[in-house]
Order: sequence, then structure tokens, then C-alpha cells
Amino acid sequence: MSIDDGLEPRDAYVSAVVRCAPPANKPTITERDRCLPYLEAELRLLERVLVIVTLGGFAFANVVRLLRNSGDEPTGTVRFGHGVQIPFGSGRRVLACYHPSQQNTFTGRLTETMLDGVFNAARSAACRDGRRTAISAHKTHTS
Repeated sequence: MSIDDGLEPRDAYVSAVVRCAPPANKPTITERDRCLPYLEAELRLLERVLVIVTLGGFAFANVVRLLRNSGDEPTGTVRFGHGVQIPFGSGRRVLACYHPSQQNTFTGRLTETMLDGVFNAARSAACRDGRRTAISAHKTHTS
């Protein structure tokens, strides 16, 4: 709720597929291609990442693309849907979540309970072998 609410992120890292708020909040392919190398570099540096939570279909598609381009292939069907988990050959797992936009939260497409469920699943998946690090990627930072 606020900076002094007593909550602290642990073993987590937040990043973005697109680093700026594009017009109409719809990133272009050019914007994605300009920004994706930053996410790629961050992911390379975060060697212990086991779980990647993607907020929205755009983030999901691009994180899967990034992992595949690095040689990490999914071991299951790749299809976006809220709560879907995709295991990869490296042992990493991608969790999909609807984007927490006003459109999705005001209409009830994404509820607080649904969002909590995804992050609880991420925590469970990340704690399976002691390397407790997760990354959250989303489309862009908007206010």
C-alpha cells in the first residue's frame, strides 16, 4: 500500500520488456526490439532465476521469445493464459498473468486474488530447489 507498509521484496527482481510508456500504451515492434536487449542482459546477469512472471500477453510472448533465442526451449505447450506455467529445459519456469491494467482490474478480468495466486505459485516454484530467485517482467511502466 505504501513504502512504510512493512513489506519487502526478497529474492525478486522486476524488469520490463519495454522501458517507456508508448503512445496509447501499445508498444511497437521497433520499441520492443530497442528495449529487449536490456532484458536479455539482465536475465544473463541473474543466473539464479528460476521463475519469470509475465504480466500480460505482450510480456509473455517476448520473454518466451527471448528464452528460445538463448537456446532454452519450452518442454510444454506455449500458450498464454492467466495462471499458465511453462517449464523450460533449463529448469526455469514462465508463469503467465493478465496485465494489472485498469481495464483488467476494473472489469474484474484480473482480481487481487488471481494476482496473489500467480505470485504464490511463483514462490512455490522458486523454492523447490533452494535457488530462490524470481523475476517479474511486464510490458511497460505506466502510472
